[in-house]
Amino acid sequence: MPVSKVETIGTAQQLKDRIRSCRICAERFAATATAHDPRPVVWFRPSARILIAGQAPGLRVHESGRPFTDPSGDRLRAWLGLTEAAFYDKDRVAVVPMGFCFPGYNGKKADLPPPAVCGKTWHDQVMEHLPDVRLKVLVGAHAQRYHLGIKGPVTELVRGWRDHAPQVFPLPHPSWRNTGWLKKNPWFEAELLPVLRARVKELMT
Repeated sequence: MPVSKVETIGTAQQLKDRIRSCRICAERFAATATAHDPRPVVWFRPSARILIAGQAPGLRVHESGRPFTDPSGDRLRAWLGLTEAAFYDKDRVAVVPMGFCFPGYNGKKADLPPPAVCGKTWHDQVMEHLPDVRLKVLVGAHAQRYHLGIKGPVTELVRGWRDHAPQVFPLPHPSWRNTGWLKKNPWFEAELLPVLRARVKELMT
């Protein structure tokens, strides 16, 4: 029997509440250099047509409770051709990282990877509640591995973007640490981004 719109939204809300209350990784986070508490950042609604699938919140996002509230977010929005208001429109854009919480830093103040248990616990359930997604933007290796089922160097996956467009676009992480990568791979901005922006614009109108 088809699920009604009201039932879908209600079920999705219950799932979001369960994710927000998740404490599976509490001991893991307490043992990191940041010794922080879990704070899942949940940002999706069933009506979303664009999915931003990332890695995990950084420290600034952990503090703000909003995805991509950092320089990486500024760069990602520029790549997508979206204003801040449009990017945060939950009715059209879902942001679902492979880890909902900030994983913390190691002893060298480098970001730890998202705990695999987070994706195994929640991701399939979340995707079931995003039936209208028409575009998946896969940011980084963790998201690409889950959504494409492919393991490989990010550069090669991004270089093969035409194999997946216009439904899926693999991207490098928009961190400013990847500025050198962008200079070495000018085809990314010259060839991929115009097509991605056109697809985003189509789905946002």
